[in-house]
Amino acid sequence: MAEPVEAVEMRAALLRMRRVTGLPIAFGGLLGDARQLRIGELSGAVTRALHGLAITAGNGLGGKAMAMARPCAVTDYHSSRHISHEYDPAVAAEGLRSVLAVPVVVRRKVRGVLYAALRDAMPLGDRTLDAAVAAARDVEQSLVVRDEVRQLLAAAREPAVGPAAWELVRDAHRELRTLAPRVVDPDLRGELVLVCGWLAAATGAGPERDPDPLVTLTPRELDVLACVAAGSTNAAAGRQLGLRPETVKGYLRSVMRKLRAHTRLEAVVAARRAGLLP
Repeated sequence: MAEPVEAVEMRAALLRMRRVTGLPIAFGGLLGDARQLRIGELSGAVTRALHGLAITAGNGLGGKAMAMARPCAVTDYHSSRHISHEYDPAVAAEGLRSVLAVPVVVRRKVRGVLYAALRDAMPLGDRTLDAAVAAARDVEQSLVVRDEVRQLLAAAREPAVGPAAWELVRDAHRELRTLAPRVVDPDLRGELVLVCGWLAAATGAGPERDPDPLVTLTPRELDVLACVAAGSTNAAAGRQLGLRPETVKGYLRSVMRKLRAHTRLEAVVAARRAGLLP
């Protein structure tokens, strides 16, 4: 059974944070349907005491970070008067003293918490805070991309009627193609590409369509052409796709050669006629 991609992304963020800071342990988790955070990923732990621990907003250091939606830290967890102590047994079993908790906030909602800790009672400096915030931002961006993809996939499955509706279809197609390279989950990325193909073919009922099975574009060429079809310049397309303008220009040259087009507009028209773009 495939491992949830959120767990993979969380584990990667924790490993990066430990590598940058040199801290002995980092751990974290995401909020579930019950609005509790369950610690699911541990990096550098010597026991299993923290694994599966359910954190409620307001309780303990992580719960305080959840409730306040900002980083919180203590120099000595057990003696701190600024947090409640529901989780002391698990923290003591792992031997943690100085602990930092950073929330993962997506569109003003806390979706998870990353922790970094020492087994000595000493302050965690700005370098540690910066690294933890950067790791939380990495997880946040992964969640944002997944949320956007799911919303666009849901919208793409809705039937479209009339010219205005087809403009929405084209916008959805462009957004999905732009997001595809940033999706880590191979199953979700495969579904995304499949829906892109469905959207591109969905307007193919008219007589103006002339599909040519010999004309094929690479995924990156389609990404670039979808941006161009939406009116993006080479520079704008590059920013959206994470490419240099010169690279975008190279893809466009290849597209125009394959479609026997002399201008960008001709390439878009030819791609739509061939069923490659909606």
